[in-house]
This record gives sequence, structure tokens and C-alpha cells, in this order.
Amino acid sequence: MATLRFRALNLVDQRTPVPVASSERRSESFGRNVFNLEAMRATMSGDYFKKLQSAIKQGQPVERSVADAVAGAMKTWAMSKGATHYTHWFQPLTGATAEKHDSFFDLNSDGRPIENFKGSALVQQEPDASSFPNGGIRNTFEARGYTAWDPTSPAFILETAGAKTLCIPTIFVAYTGEALDYKAPLLKSLAALERAALPICQYFDKDVQRVNTTLGIEQEYFLVDKALYSARPDLLMTGRTLFGHAPAKGQQLEDHYFGSIPPRFHAFMLEFEEEANKLGIPLRTRHNEVAPHQFECAPTFEDANLAIDHNQLLMDIMDKVADKHDLKVLLHEKPFAGVNGSGKHNNWAMSTDSGVNLFSPGRKPKENLQFLTFFINTVKAVHTHADLLRASIASASNDHRLGANEAPPAIMSVFVGKQLSEVLDELERNAKLPLDKGDNLYLKLGIDKIPPILLDNTDRNRTSPFAFTGNKFEFRAVGSSANCSSAMTVLNAIVADQLDVFRKEVDALIDGGRKKEMAIIDVLRQYVIDSKAIRFEGNGYSDEWKEEAASRGLSNVPTTPPALDAFVTEPASQLFARLGIYSHVELHARHEILLEDYIKRVQIESRVMGDLAVNHIIPTAVAYQNKLVQNVRGLRELGLDDEYSQVTVDSIKEISRRIATIKTTVGEMIDERKKANKLEDTRERALAYGANIRPLFDVIRRQVDKLELLVADEDWPLVKYRELLFLH
Repeated sequence: MATLRFRALNLVDQRTPVPVASSERRSESFGRNVFNLEAMRATMSGDYFKKLQSAIKQGQPVERSVADAVAGAMKTWAMSKGATHYTHWFQPLTGATAEKHDSFFDLNSDGRPIENFKGSALVQQEPDASSFPNGGIRNTFEARGYTAWDPTSPAFILETAGAKTLCIPTIFVAYTGEALDYKAPLLKSLAALERAALPICQYFDKDVQRVNTTLGIEQEYFLVDKALYSARPDLLMTGRTLFGHAPAKGQQLEDHYFGSIPPRFHAFMLEFEEEANKLGIPLRTRHNEVAPHQFECAPTFEDANLAIDHNQLLMDIMDKVADKHDLKVLLHEKPFAGVNGSGKHNNWAMSTDSGVNLFSPGRKPKENLQFLTFFINTVKAVHTHADLLRASIASASNDHRLGANEAPPAIMSVFVGKQLSEVLDELERNAKLPLDKGDNLYLKLGIDKIPPILLDNTDRNRTSPFAFTGNKFEFRAVGSSANCSSAMTVLNAIVADQLDVFRKEVDALIDGGRKKEMAIIDVLRQYVIDSKAIRFEGNGYSDEWKEEAASRGLSNVPTTPPALDAFVTEPASQLFARLGIYSHVELHARHEILLEDYIKRVQIESRVMGDLAVNHIIPTAVAYQNKLVQNVRGLRELGLDDEYSQVTVDSIKEISRRIATIKTTVGEMIDERKKANKLEDTRERALAYGANIRPLFDVIRRQVDKLELLVADEDWPLVKYRELLFLH
């Protein structure tokens, strides 16, 4: 392994940036490989084009004749681009995307070759539903499942190794109808949120007919050289370094953040941005992040469903392009201990078909009341369902990041900023005061204090998991490797449910004779009071906040297995069923899948750690120890006193102690794994992995770190210091 390490370092020294040439403007190549409106108009008749757009806008099923027309147009367009195959592109509960390619090539009844693609193949396909995670919904012998076309997300062409494939975004469901993917529940949650928001918008504007959810996803990631990556078995198999000293120079000088982008990485960014641009992904920014070799990219806001499709596609593109540049993209939330991990900040908002951002204050008091209505209801939803929101971002890898010194803690809280806090406090104090004839209702309630543009009038709080940032909420706790659908489905659902409750309470007051504006204000004031505990403007990283949060009654669930319990409570089950997002069976299946995923990831890490420690690190330490023994013998043969050899003898003893502790702890870890695996209940097994196995990782890692300081041997099996991953 040492030879592999030195070869890797030699390779890195010889790397040069891969040339990336592009003579086009981004605006000219944007969406070139997407079956977008322009491509549809060029390949479809006007009548069918209008019917398709009408169905999409109204959320209605696409007629079979229209599907046939779309399929024919897609085939014509895709083949003109050089595509030979098509696939239903879906997002199973593995966290990655999936695809099964079928050729346009077929034989007609006479046995003559033709290119064929019908509406039936566009609308539906049948992949195996038992080989993907399903939480017990499907047995191995019950393999039938369906992918179904999502017409709201445009088809696109992917090129791999010179072959081009038409990719059609779809949902994935079991033969019995249960969702087996991330997209189907997301679409249901978006529909539920629109249904709930629309009548409330019509309190203020009767002409509003649609409410859309928008999302902008900031993607953080690490880049390391492919040779160095391959020289680290732990990084290769688990996505993070299980061993290795913290760099002498890490991020403490803060000189990497927003610094000049190194040439090799800049070339990589240029190429993946170009590929993303052709696929209609509107990337706008790129920059160095805080940790060495950490970077970020971010797109323009899009419809939430499309934004998540694009983010999943982006991660795939980044990985493929990195390979061409002899780099590896690390999307693990915490690939290196001691430096910042990576997240995916989800900037979430809602807007109407009249162009109004519901989280942006207006120029008139009535518009600000509408803003406060949606703003306060969102805060109230987070307060009521904080545990569900925490569960939505829980994973084995995100556990390493949440609560560290660069990420929001596992405690859910909302940051609203000083100015809005003052408005809410004013509303709480004054809403019940009697109004004299001629009084300005809005001014007296502090609503007039909200300026037309709040975007730069509120500070940012990096320590808040859920922060209001001017005209949107930023959910910062989502992990960098996650499919954002999980978090957004929950967020959409809890806000939709809260808006339904709000409307019922306001309508009841109006029916009782209360003026509409005062009914709205009365209910909002109570929500401000009820949800005050969730609002926090201070340092979310501090120990003091943990104590204060506990006194406020806020939950702090730092690990995944107990956090996931929030999904299967009776209130959660009723909420999702009420909104038509998850059935009882689907919800419990997902709980099972997430627990199994946690177990498998910790199990893999445990096995890799044990193998490296026992079969690679300890033999190297013993070999070096033997050299020290020979050194002591040589000193004594020369007649030197023990005082000359005592330091070496002490090192030999300490190496022996470290080796013994490592062996013992690895043995304990194996025993605990065997005990846990015997538990039939998945939740109990996951809890055992988290409580009894993961803590042993730290014991072994610390012992290896100490041993590494003692063993000055070039045959040390891992990259000697972790900074070697960062130096190039």
C-alpha cells in the first residue's frame, strides 16, 4: 500500500489542467439537450402542443392521443441529436438515480428494421420493483413495478462514452400503487401546498389561480485527486477518511474561502457547468468554500420539482466530468474530520401566477399582511413539526456534520432577523388593543414598518438550520449527498397542513362576524405567541443554546435512528394521510428503508475500519517495533547504558499498548455487530449500531492516530497525513 501511496503522489505531481474549450455564449447553448418548449414547438403540431401545455398547467392527465404525439416528437428530436436509446429516468430510494435503456430499434411485422417509440412506452414502463429498497412492500417474487412519465419535468439527452440516450423523468411505484421513489411524494406535497395556499391568497387577491413552489439548491462538495482517492481504501469504500491526522494547516487561516480557484479545479468547473448548461441547469455561481479543496455551485431558482431533478442530474454530471479531469467529487457530508463538512442549502419560497413572491413584503400594508400570513404560518409549522423536519434530513453521514462548527445543530430553530422580530413582537403586544375610529390598523400593529424590499434588511445566521433570508426561507441542514425531495416533501406538507388549519380558524371568526383583516390578525397573533420558542437569533453552535433550547421545550436528537421515529408517530401518519402524500404503509416502509440504510452504512464503515486496523496498520506497527527492538539490542551491544535506550524502550511499550487496545476494541466492535445483527426489529438494530458500535470508531481512530505518531515507517499503509490529500 505504501508503494501505491507514493505512486499516487508522483501522479499528482505530474497532473496539468485538462484544456476546456468553448466558443459559445452560455445563453446560446442553454437547454440544447432538453426537449423544452422550443423543441416541442418545432416537432409537434400546434393543437397537440396546446393540449399538452394545458394539461401541465392544470395538473390534468395527458390524453393518450397527446402522449402518442409527444412520443413521436421526442423520438424525432432525440434521433436528430444522435440518440439511439431511451430510458425512464427515476429516483428510487437508494438516493441515486436509475435508468434502464431501451433501443428505438425494432422489427415490424414483416421483420424489417424500424425506429419505434409510442405513447405507451413514453407514459409507462415496468422495471423490477423488488430489487430496489421498498421497506417490505414488495417481496423478491413480487417484482412488478411501474415508472410513469412526469410531463412537468422535460426530457433530456445524456451522453456517456459517446452514446446518447433520451432520458424521460418519471415517478416509480409498486404494482400495488405505493410510491417507491422520492419524486411521487414530492409531487403530491407540491399539489397539497398549492391547494392549501390558494384560498388564503384569495383572501387578498381573488384573481390568483395558481401557487407555485420555487427552490434554489446550493451544492457544496470536495474535490481530490483520483490517485490519492484510490490510495485511501476508507475514502474509496465509505466516502470519508476513517483514519488520519488533522492537517497542520487546515482551514484555520481561512485563506481558502472565496480564494482564487486552482487551475485544475477551475477547468473541471468550466466543463461541468458547460454540460449542465446544455441540460438546462441554470448554474450561476461557483466559489471556494471554507475547507481545503471544498467548493460550491448554485443555480437560479426554479420550480421545486425541476430544481430537485436538476440537482440529482448535476451530481451525476459532476462525477462523470471529474473522472475526465483525474479528480473525484466527494459528496459525503463529512469526508474529513477537523474541517468543514458539506451541505445543500435549500432556498424555498412560494409565488402566485400573478408574479407575487408570498415571502416578499409589498409596498402596501395589505400586501404586508399577506406576507406576514405566509411567513408566520411557516414559522408555526416548523414549531409544530420540528421533529418531522429533523427526521427529513437524518442520515448516517449527516450525523457527522449536524452540530459541528460549520453546520446547523440537530435542534430545529428559525432565524427571522431583528427587524421582523420587532414586527412580530409588536403584533403580539398590540393586536388585541381596541381601535378608535379612524385609527390606522396596519400602522398600529407595526405592519407598516416592513419596508418594500427586505432582502438586505435582515442579517444572515449561518448557525440556524431554518433561516429567513429576505424573500425566502433557507433550510441549511440538508446534507450534501441527499436527495432534497425528502426534506422538501416534509416542508411542503407541514406548511400545507398549517395553512389548512389557519384557513379554518379564520373562516370560523369571519362566520362569527369578525372583519376579515381582524380575523386574520387575531389568528396570526396567537400563532406568534404559540411559536415563539422556535425563534432564535443567537449562536446555534454554542453549548448555551443547547441548554436554552431544552428549557424552551425544543428537541435535540443528534443521531439518526431516534430522529427517524418522528416519521411513524400517529400525528405524522395522520398528517401525511390527510394530505394524500403517504399512506400508512408507505410511511412505515420509508422508516424501515432509512433505518436499514443507516445500519448498512455503519456496518460498512465498521468492517473497513476493522480490516485496515488489524490487517494493515498493526502489521506495519509491529514491523517498525521490531526495528526498534533491534536498535535497543545494538545500543546495548555497544555497551551503552540503559539511559540511551530507555526512550526507545518506552516507545516499544507504548506501541504494544496501542496495538493491544486496537485489537481489543476491534474485537468488541465485531462482537457488538454480531449482537446487533441478531435483533429482529430493525429499529432496535439501528439503535444498537448507533449506541454500541459507532462510539468504538472513535476509540480505534484515536489509538491509530497515536500509533501513527510513533511509527516512523515509510510502509505506513495510509496516506501519512491527511493534508497530503489537500496539498495538490
